[in-house]
Amino acid sequence: MSKKCIGIDIGGTTVKLGIFEEDGTLMEKWEIPTRKENGGEKILGDIAEALNEKLTEKQISQEEVIGVGMGLPGPVLPDGYVEVCVNLGWKDMNPEKELSALLGGMKVRSGNDANVAALGEMWQGGGKGFQDIVMVTLGTGVGGGVILDGKIIAGRHGLGGEIGHIHVRDGEAEYCNCGGQGCLEQIASATGIAREARRAMAASDKPSVLRRFGDQVTAKDVLDAAKAGDEMAAEVTETAARYLGLALSHVALTVDPECFVIGGGVSKAGTFLTDLVDRYYKYYSPISENKGTISLAKLGNDAGIYGAAKLILD
Repeated sequence: MSKKCIGIDIGGTTVKLGIFEEDGTLMEKWEIPTRKENGGEKILGDIAEALNEKLTEKQISQEEVIGVGMGLPGPVLPDGYVEVCVNLGWKDMNPEKELSALLGGMKVRSGNDANVAALGEMWQGGGKGFQDIVMVTLGTGVGGGVILDGKIIAGRHGLGGEIGHIHVRDGEAEYCNCGGQGCLEQIASATGIAREARRAMAASDKPSVLRRFGDQVTAKDVLDAAKAGDEMAAEVTETAARYLGLALSHVALTVDPECFVIGGGVSKAGTFLTDLVDRYYKYYSPISENKGTISLAKLGNDAGIYGAAKLILD
């Protein structure tokens, strides 16, 4: 009888679930809505119900399941306790224990969603074959996850891998969502790149295809225009790449991973972006040529369920 493991990625809009073989083969994946009303009190019950229904449908007994891993949008302490998951409405709770109880005592482990996604990329994605990786997710914000010796490094307070909130730029007047100013997230996220583009358009009369988008300009608009040779878009992209390369150099000189894996929506720009980042990364860390490489993530939106499943196998 082959054993199975379950990966769950809890997001603010949907909960992604996957059933895996022990070797990382994805057997089945599906989604359910994230019901956040009343402090997210329905979320874990919905997950348990959806999981039990799927196991029954697939004729998989609980004895065949090693356990369930979860990725959560917030800091997770080693015992599974979360102080807050803002996007879910959760406060002061232990989702591991609660879900385990709902599943009849099944083993449950959890971790921060960005860290868990990094684990997934190490297991079956852009970091496969390595044991020491740092993943950087460029989406609405900038997330990160540090994996050393195949294990998530979450830190004593769950702050390990919060790469998006490394301070990289002085003189920033606006505040980041974390309360800081000059965070990497303010420049290199999809939101940040769009903001940089709006600033660039306001600061000069230089012609650019970006002007047709106005205040509705997106990071994709910027990166597409930069690829096509638009000067203003190229300058904005260069700015984002420079600060991201700076941040990666700091991380490399702290934890020295074998590779950096770049994921998230912005990473769809591919090697056009990562080649720029790599140039600045090398410039800001001249101490050695022998350091972590930069590659692209491969699992996309499934990284979270892969990593969550791997949690339960470790």
